[in-house]
Amino acid sequence: MKFGGSSVANREQIEKVLAIVRARRERAPLVVSSAHKGITDALVAAARTAAHGQLDHEDCRAPIERQRAILAALECPPDLLDPLFAELGDLLRGISLVRELSPRSLDYVSSFGERMSVRAIADFFTRHGLPARAHDVWDLGFVTDANFGRARPIPGWEASCRQAVAALPEGELPVITGFVGKTTEGEISTVGRNGSDLTAALLGAALGAEEVQIWTDTDGVMSADPSVVAGARNIPNMRFDEAAELAYFGSRVLHPSTLLPAMRGEIPVRVLNTNRPEHRGTVIETAAVENPNPVTSIAYRERQSVLILRTTRMFGQAGFLARLFEILGRHEVDVDVITTSEVSVSLTSGDRLGLEAAEPELRALAERGTCELRHAKTVLVIVGQHLPQRPGIAAKILGSIAGAGVNVEMVSYAMDSINLTLVIDDRDIDPVVPVLHGVLFEG
Repeated sequence: MKFGGSSVANREQIEKVLAIVRARRERAPLVVSSAHKGITDALVAAARTAAHGQLDHEDCRAPIERQRAILAALECPPDLLDPLFAELGDLLRGISLVRELSPRSLDYVSSFGERMSVRAIADFFTRHGLPARAHDVWDLGFVTDANFGRARPIPGWEASCRQAVAALPEGELPVITGFVGKTTEGEISTVGRNGSDLTAALLGAALGAEEVQIWTDTDGVMSADPSVVAGARNIPNMRFDEAAELAYFGSRVLHPSTLLPAMRGEIPVRVLNTNRPEHRGTVIETAAVENPNPVTSIAYRERQSVLILRTTRMFGQAGFLARLFEILGRHEVDVDVITTSEVSVSLTSGDRLGLEAAEPELRALAERGTCELRHAKTVLVIVGQHLPQRPGIAAKILGSIAGAGVNVEMVSYAMDSINLTLVIDDRDIDPVVPVLHGVLFEG
């Protein structure tokens, strides 16, 4: 059972979590918790402020002050987190002295959110009749590589995890840190922002769990972002491939990598609402119930960059794209959408800095052609099991966007694909998504 930052934001929310977990106690849950809402952002701001030598700035005090306020609201012992507060203070002083914030140091600072929250939550649960113990996930075998900021567990970690969990005291609920890990050298790492979902899925797969539950603040996976579309609907059942597309291209409910461990272990993922635990939510599994609708959901990813390369060198020349992607690979640019013609190629990426670093080599590759970067673009995806079998659905989508006065700059749709991908300007998302939702779900 993973609870996100909004689910453990304050005492009111943590009381809801306590009731939810207590009601499922007979199923022997493991609870994975995010940091309290806003704490990780405050930690990152403190680290960046310290790197500028401004240790006396209010940013550097904010994470501890916010955590102390939560401790007080939960009526925890006031000194419960003093060792972590001291450790964090020492770390920020060190960053301030060297005026440098490496990915390793940023992971270390960021880790305090989860480490503090699980201790506060376990203490609160225990004092309210549900014996619980906080665990740093690395003490349960979660050892990662040293790819700071997006670490992944090393091969074979699962056996150590099963052994460690089997040795836990009976009668105590484990409350485990999400998001973080430790390398084989003992350095603290993170699996990436919003990575507690991934932690829960990895633990669930390693332990052969009955299911992985992701508790958030929406009624499961929705047909569109509820903050943009007031009439967004719950999707009761989804296939893994549909959910993976939505997660990758901007669905706010799931971390993009969450589903992979569950898919491999064929473990259902259930997305539920902490504020409405009686709601059915969404079940994601390999053999999901058939969705009769042509479209399952709409998602989008903003602040993307587009590379447009035009050159006659492409014409009839084998290996040109291989050289293009070799350059992008060396600069670690992750490509999302690509379209080609005989003399041009366009592609999108969220890595603006990587594209800008690769630009001189890309211009050389184009020779007398052109290489252009455009920013502030949105990748918009329409996902559905039956898109390939519905004649005219693409025309309906494009027509509705045109009717909203918005220009589509790129289109990508693979053979038998479950997603139609479009690129538009960031500024056009607010008018487009409600119109699309109305045409596809309410028409």
